Amino acid sequence: MIRGGRNYVSSPPVFSNDSKRLLVCAGNSVAVFSTDTGLQVASLDGHAALVTAVIVVPATSPGSKILCFCWTASLDGTIRYWDFAVPELIRTVDIKLPVHSMVIPSLFNKPVQTREKAVKVFAYISVEVKDASEDKSKVLFQVRKCNLTDAHLVGGAVLAETKKPEIITMSSCGELFGVRRKRKLDIWKVPSTDSGRTVLKKITLHHTKAITVMAFHPTQRILAAGDVTGRIMIWRGFGNKMFAMADGHVNGSSMIMEEENPGVRDSDDAESCTTLHWHPAQVNLLSFSSDGAYLLSGGKEGVLVVWQVDTGKKKFLPRIGSPLLHFTDSPDPSISSISCADNQIHLVQRPSMEIMKSISGIKLPYSHPEISKVMSSGASFDQNAGLVALRTESYAVQLYSLFDDRGISEVQVYERNHQPGDEVTIVVTSVVLSPDGSLLCTSEVRLPEEGLGNLVCLKFWSSKSKAGDFSLSTIVYEPHRDAGISAIAFHPNRRMAVSSSFGGDFKIWISNSGVPMKEESPANSGWICHAAGSYKKKPMTAAAFSPDGSVLAVAAETVITLWDPDKNLLLAVIGEAITPIVTLSFVGNSDHLVSASWGLKPQLAVWSLLNLSTCWSYRLHIEAIASSPDSSSFAALVLLSESAGVYDSNDISHKTVDGLILLFNSAEPNPVAVWSVKKARGGALAFIRNQSSDQENAADQHQAAQTLLAYMNADHEYALFDPYGKEADELSITRWGQNSLDEAGNFGYASLYGELLPPIPSRKQTPWTVPSFPSERPWETIFSGPSHNLPPLTLLCGPFLEALLEKRTTVVQ
Repeated sequence: MIRGGRNYVSSPPVFSNDSKRLLVCAGNSVAVFSTDTGLQVASLDGHAALVTAVIVVPATSPGSKILCFCWTASLDGTIRYWDFAVPELIRTVDIKLPVHSMVIPSLFNKPVQTREKAVKVFAYISVEVKDASEDKSKVLFQVRKCNLTDAHLVGGAVLAETKKPEIITMSSCGELFGVRRKRKLDIWKVPSTDSGRTVLKKITLHHTKAITVMAFHPTQRILAAGDVTGRIMIWRGFGNKMFAMADGHVNGSSMIMEEENPGVRDSDDAESCTTLHWHPAQVNLLSFSSDGAYLLSGGKEGVLVVWQVDTGKKKFLPRIGSPLLHFTDSPDPSISSISCADNQIHLVQRPSMEIMKSISGIKLPYSHPEISKVMSSGASFDQNAGLVALRTESYAVQLYSLFDDRGISEVQVYERNHQPGDEVTIVVTSVVLSPDGSLLCTSEVRLPEEGLGNLVCLKFWSSKSKAGDFSLSTIVYEPHRDAGISAIAFHPNRRMAVSSSFGGDFKIWISNSGVPMKEESPANSGWICHAAGSYKKKPMTAAAFSPDGSVLAVAAETVITLWDPDKNLLLAVIGEAITPIVTLSFVGNSDHLVSASWGLKPQLAVWSLLNLSTCWSYRLHIEAIASSPDSSSFAALVLLSESAGVYDSNDISHKTVDGLILLFNSAEPNPVAVWSVKKARGGALAFIRNQSSDQENAADQHQAAQTLLAYMNADHEYALFDPYGKEADELSITRWGQNSLDEAGNFGYASLYGELLPPIPSRKQTPWTVPSFPSERPWETIFSGPSHNLPPLTLLCGPFLEALLEKRTTVVQ
């Protein structure tokens, strides 16, 4: 099984002691990247839930920089100790509470060698606990102390309680740490000799707005904090009273009268508080330079501001194009990292702040009301190369490798200097790759501005290499008058495409180069409209080509129309679905077509192209459909209601899963396999050719082993697996909710999805018999009904000719 698409920016990364590796929290594991190449070199796997913190044990001497040990914390309730050079798990501390944040001051306070004996290592963690009140579903978040040496929580050491998980921030020397609570900051001082019985002294600083981030000065008693309005507060001399008394000595500077503390609110323990303001929105990032002379800040606008701490003067790093989240210094003063909201980590050269390398994760999804009109997850797959095309917030399309788990390239759909926080005026509604990945088609909508706009644009792109470098070929403005585009599909082996619209028509587009799909097109090639069609002026809601390209299926709301794409002739009409059809897919080498309908009565239906009738159907809400190109199998992503009661016992939170993947043979209504998944709404499915399969033994393997099933959830996390292999058992359902079984009165498959809808009888099931016509004028009704249900000609001729003969009465003389 291949997993990927993880979020690299959920927590701050950390450098190794030699600055040659960067450790990144990536889902349930920690990814180790090389700072020289920007490529992943190792992975720390073992946690069963999201990893929330990673801390590298610092080097105590120049010779110990080669040591590679780290601590990690996770929502699975464990804290683990690793040697990430191997990599190897050394120790596990199970505290049985989800850990949202962790700091270990004792690692940075003093070198262990200078002490007479080794002391115990304590961590301060933010954990999730259940409320002891009557409401058992309510949870609280506590800042607690954990003895990592003896592997247990320190009893009674609850430092703070919050209503949501808060990030614990620690000073670089490990002397201080703090958390933010809305408009307050709680700061604790860690004693030089920590123990389980040590009581930590705390001060609280107040502000008028909600605080979003904080940072400690490396050498002085200075604290910076940013708020939701973009202001930065700098407290100087904080804790001089309380912490000096805790140390057993009080000097004159700590006894400053409250009236002499400019900018300090109430009776806060600080000498002064000043304000810096440049950011128009909330501050996400604060970090002091290693010498404390500069303060770096960043926010939603994507600009890194460098402040002089003493003078307040500032300079700017040019806009990066995405909101800034984290800034991390390395032991090497010439390199740092910037984490951005678009799931990228930039390695920058200091002090020029030039970007040297970028670690590009998969782009995170975004939503807009215009996108919800189209049944599209915003993901399109290249089945041969294992690439996926994803629309991004910055008017671009990202090409991402599923096998390598890294970004390949980006296509700027709309040329504009998009900045985070700008009002959205352009929405990329559809992204479709051709089957061989050489062509790309996008549709975009310019939103109305002051009553003008709502312009629909269709763009065709071509690629001359496998690197995903697409160039714009053709722009079509208003391809369907003023109607929006509902679906786009490419011909399997020709430079032909179809677009359907809610305005009641579809158009077939061809490249004027005239070259086959696999050959390189001329530089000046473009796309033109080959034909247009409609059916009873109904909105065209979905479209798909058959595997050989000879048939084009277009859904006209509840009916399916079949066309000859070359001659633009209507071949047949299949009817009729219960609710409007939103997706169509031909099933591989079979004679079946599968459709999904949305509405009050959603439906998954399989249609026979031979009988032009329904084979079988279920009343299910389908989010995505994928058909195997080389077999008669297809997979459907089903959304479950909250009452379905499906649980995954492998998940520590035991939360209800919201989707299932059903694998069908198109000829049979019973699924071949079922897997439970989470975050199914907005997910996608695809069959991908297995690039790692052994071609020499391909003849001895099952055909399905050459094709992997890819599932991508709403957060763009994905898994590739052999649907017929043993590894697919990792996704299987382990427990079903008993409530749904009792309420339904059925068991097994019918208890979840309901009974099968009765199929339309085929000729093999019900032999045709000559009907009896009570009327003496049978020719008026004998030809009623669909043409494919008429009796054989030999049975029709007799009654028809007999009806034409004049009946005479015999007279007996």
